[in-house]
Amino acid sequence: MSMLAITNATVLTGTGQIIEGGDVLVDGTRIAAVGAGLAVPDGATVIDGTGRWVTPGLIDVHTHISVKAEPAWTPSVSDVTEITSPITPAVRALDALNPADAAIPVVRAAGFTTVCALPGSGNVIGGQNVVFKTREATTVHDLVLDAPVQIKFALGENPKRIHGIQQNKTPLTRMGTAAMLRETLTRARTYSDRLLAAERGSAAPDPDFQLEPLVPVVRGERTCRIHSHRADDIVTATRIAEEFGLRFVIDHATESWKIADFLAERGVTCIVGPLDMAPEKQETWNARLDTAVLLERAGVRFCLTQDSRSGTRFLPFFVGAAIARGLPLDAALRAVTSTAAQVLGIDDRTGSIEVGKDADLALFSGHPFSSLSVCEHTVIDGVVHANRPDDRPRPAERNR
Repeated sequence: MSMLAITNATVLTGTGQIIEGGDVLVDGTRIAAVGAGLAVPDGATVIDGTGRWVTPGLIDVHTHISVKAEPAWTPSVSDVTEITSPITPAVRALDALNPADAAIPVVRAAGFTTVCALPGSGNVIGGQNVVFKTREATTVHDLVLDAPVQIKFALGENPKRIHGIQQNKTPLTRMGTAAMLRETLTRARTYSDRLLAAERGSAAPDPDFQLEPLVPVVRGERTCRIHSHRADDIVTATRIAEEFGLRFVIDHATESWKIADFLAERGVTCIVGPLDMAPEKQETWNARLDTAVLLERAGVRFCLTQDSRSGTRFLPFFVGAAIARGLPLDAALRAVTSTAAQVLGIDDRTGSIEVGKDADLALFSGHPFSSLSVCEHTVIDGVVHANRPDDRPRPAERNR
């Protein structure tokens, strides 16, 4: 693979640095140099960045790409939630990941180089996520990153509706959801203790396929992604996580702006979005375009998401909407690059333009968070994808 040089662009490194007239050199799959006035090696492929902006490859930390397949043959059947049971920690989004899914090239063309796909929020414990790059691939093994696996939990209306109302079984209430989560975590902690005792010579417990993925959770080694919209649900999620000593992140965090000081005091990370949610269920009545602004002012760490499939391509527009309402550019960029990489546990590889990291870059015709700009080139592991705007109509996604 030859060297690549992007020259004379406005470079946003994702580390707080803005380099006017900046250059980025790529050697194979890695970033070799970043700065201004760099010497371009002979034989390098050169992309003139004059008048353009370069960012780290964008990251959406909460998608349903492939698990909600596109194009969909019916809106009622997908691989997103194994609704036959409210507790399914053993299911893996990896097993529903299709490298031919139509959303992958669409989000790549918008500048996204890495995404995380999660199971849905219909179960109290929904299963394991998968982190992958949006590169062209033949099998999932060519897509998936060696990233820490995280577990999807959910509070609020969705588990109640799918199991309590539609199937007449637990949980029917918020109390039932919390009790079921605590009961399962208690069983997992007991199972973990017995495994530790077995290492010291005691009899080993019978293998438990459902509890096994929760062992690193109750040991504080695996992050929980807890779907919570309402402020009271976010507080409940925090309370349970603290009871069991869990590592956790709040997903959606729609009403997090109401309790920003509470979250800051406890060091809770929030994944905010989608920002364009309509008030179609009570949990989303209080969605705001400036939620991230209020969290940033309170000192809460956050990412931004579009919680979508191919709709992830619209996330930069909503990041721009947050900037228009007072979110600093650096905080906005980090929310879809370096902070996002930290949340996924891949910040040693990607999320910023730094020497030695994966050559994951996005080259925009103008400001990356303006609706007047397009992503002209997406670079993944040093491979350049020349993009054209994808104007194919897509149905609105509102079932969140």
